[in-house]
Amino acid sequence: MTQKRWVIPDIHGYSKTLEALIDQIRPSKTDHLIFLGDYIDRGPNSKGVLDYLMSLKEKGQKMNCLLGNHEEFLLNSLAYSKSSKGIFNRFSKNKIKNDWLEFGGKETLKSFGTRNIERIPQKYIDWMSKLEYYLEFKDYVLVHAGLNFKNEDIFADKLALLWSKEFEIIPSKIGYRQLIHGHTPVDLEYIHHCINTENHLFIDLDNGVYMTKKAGFGNLMAFELNSRLLLTQYNVDE
Repeated sequence: MTQKRWVIPDIHGYSKTLEALIDQIRPSKTDHLIFLGDYIDRGPNSKGVLDYLMSLKEKGQKMNCLLGNHEEFLLNSLAYSKSSKGIFNRFSKNKIKNDWLEFGGKETLKSFGTRNIERIPQKYIDWMSKLEYYLEFKDYVLVHAGLNFKNEDIFADKLALLWSKEFEIIPSKIGYRQLIHGHTPVDLEYIHHCINTENHLFIDLDNGVYMTKKAGFGNLMAFELNSRLLLTQYNVDE
């Protein structure tokens, strides 16, 4: 039996929706689950998402988890918070943290039952700190956001990997493989267009799970790389 490879993009704290999607997939332990980052922020239960992903790994599920810009935002906010404790810095504003809080961080802290980023248990910080930036297969390249094709080494620009929204793909630089990413919400029609158009250079799988009031959005997606089957899970947290 061919091992299935399921790709799941931006979850954003919607733990019940994630669990419902995994129930649809019903993966065997040898099936490969690949998550494209942005596990936290915006939704009601970021801690629950991280707990669920950790539990899958502990149960022996084959999986890779990529770093998203929201995880990087939290880690940078925490690093600044810890570095500004000196007598000359303790009254300085943590702009990184303030931006993160407005970017969905408030909901993440609430899921941990605290208003203090330094009270997030270390095991979650360690888990996020070890996340990968990209994943390569013979037929696909997977990243959270995009790539800087102007660079000789397209994987060296970590800012592009996590934050890029517009880029022009040079097929030869990724070995004429298809690029799979999330980060930028697109509607269901566009996702189907990317999948069903022959030789399309990329597939954006982010349907903006938090955008439940916008037509064509508000779902969590799973894409199986071998069969090119797309599963859609509507948001059950809201």
